[in-house]
Amino acid sequence: MATAEKPVMVIGVDDSEYATYALEWTLDHFFSSTVNPPFKLVVVYAKPFPDVFIGVGGPGMIVGSAGSYQFLNDDLKKKAALIIATARGICESKLVNDAKFEVDEGDARYVLCQAVDKHRASMLVVGSHGYGAVKRAFLGSVSDYCAHQASCTVMIVKKLNPKVESKEQK
Repeated sequence: MATAEKPVMVIGVDDSEYATYALEWTLDHFFSSTVNPPFKLVVVYAKPFPDVFIGVGGPGMIVGSAGSYQFLNDDLKKKAALIIATARGICESKLVNDAKFEVDEGDARYVLCQAVDKHRASMLVVGSHGYGAVKRAFLGSVSDYCAHQASCTVMIVKKLNPKVESKEQK
């Protein structure tokens, strides 16, 4: 008798405390407490294109030069490696050793929705920065975009305010 493929869960990570919290919360609630987790896990980081930062150079940086572009791209690759290493460490600390880790280049909104389609995920998990309506309008919201555009269920994990959290525990 053939066994059914497990559904896939994609988790978007970055270097924020909100993404770290979302990863830890998801591992605690879906993976750590069970011998046979209900999902295959894919952790995705969206590395920005260096072009996004060209023209924002500081003192002594020749804006738009090939050297500055390469330097910036190398720095973004190092940051991506560190973010993935951190996510891998969190997974290993919670005894989740069979996760897949990916770095894809582009805007996080599009990268995460593409990862959902690529892996035929049944759930996407993202953290929430908790921005108000005005900040979301100016900065954009990855979670809001994904909630409306991803072809699967989207779970937005919000880090609770410690005051609210302590009231809920009572």
